[in-house]
Amino acid sequence: MMEIQGNKFWGYRRHDGKVGIRNHVLILPTITCATQAAKQITELVHGTVSFIHQHGCAQVGIDYEQTFRTYVGLANNPNVYAVVVLGLGCETHQAKSVYSEIEKTGKRAALVSIQDSGGTLDAIAEGAKIAVQFVQEASAQQRELCDFSELIIGTECGGSDACSGLSANPAVGYVSDRIVEMGGTAILAETTELIGAEHLLANRAKNSHVAKRVYEVIKAMEKRSIDMGVDIRTGNPSPGNIKGGLSSLEEKSLGASNKSGTSTLNELIDYAETPTEKGLVWMDTPGHDIEQLTGMVAGGAQLVLFTTGRGTPTGSPIAPVIKITTNSPIYKKMKENMDLNAGTIIEGSESIADVGNRIVDEIAKVASGKLTKAEILKQHDFGIWRIGPTF
Repeated sequence: MMEIQGNKFWGYRRHDGKVGIRNHVLILPTITCATQAAKQITELVHGTVSFIHQHGCAQVGIDYEQTFRTYVGLANNPNVYAVVVLGLGCETHQAKSVYSEIEKTGKRAALVSIQDSGGTLDAIAEGAKIAVQFVQEASAQQRELCDFSELIIGTECGGSDACSGLSANPAVGYVSDRIVEMGGTAILAETTELIGAEHLLANRAKNSHVAKRVYEVIKAMEKRSIDMGVDIRTGNPSPGNIKGGLSSLEEKSLGASNKSGTSTLNELIDYAETPTEKGLVWMDTPGHDIEQLTGMVAGGAQLVLFTTGRGTPTGSPIAPVIKITTNSPIYKKMKENMDLNAGTIIEGSESIADVGNRIVDEIAKVASGKLTKAEILKQHDFGIWRIGPTF
């Protein structure tokens, strides 16, 4: 690996000026009917990634629009060099519409339709031939020295325990502040798991508009639960959270909000939207680990910091996910899944800043090419936050 100088990393400069830390060719199935064909293309062609999903048809209104935005955002993530958009042909979520949006950005892209190709086997062959060309082009790309100001870092916690708010989450908050100080962007998500701590973030809002948005998204999330006639607290904290020592959603939220550090909250964006400002940004997502991860990556995050006290193997097909444990026992128990241990804070052998600086060093290494455990294990998880019924 090339030498890293200061707060720099070796990344891939894209045609639009953005920087990727991976060089994937994405096989993007826009409809569930195309996911198996997409998977078979990735098995044939080294250097490609894809994912299995159940979406793309019989979706309407804002639910459809959000799914469309997510797929386009994933394709436009700077970690993706090129895209093969794979559709069926008769679905609501037309592959040609997704392709047209990607093409506008100037990114290398191609469109394949299973029906137009004459069936699955011909579509796989067509897609694989295109993918081979894209992968060879991608392999010729050279990394160059880039600044941390060009990073968008997603932050997330899953399988929280009583140590989360004391060790890993504050350490990630320290990193969030460091990223902001260096001119980069840190995304806070998990609206569900900020209920009860919203006033702390509203007090740090850039202006009254952002502060108002904080209360609006919290109220909307609670209303979804009320409209269903259920108590959101029957699912959050989860059984694992409770077993890990968390007593209430509010306690969990106070710990989760620590991932945001102390920086000014500059913006509050919708699910899978790209931040328009640098600094600390809140993306309105559910607490579901994989759905929020997908949303942040669709919003442009090149890398995600994921804290866990109970242990979770979650990863992404597009962005490396650095897994940070909140306690030492779970790190030792699931070492093949975990990258860093913040349990040393609980033990008193390291401070929050010590662990935070270790995470910053790890970001530089991973951004420069070091593989995370989730990448090595091909933990290619994917899920979209559905906000409407299927018809």
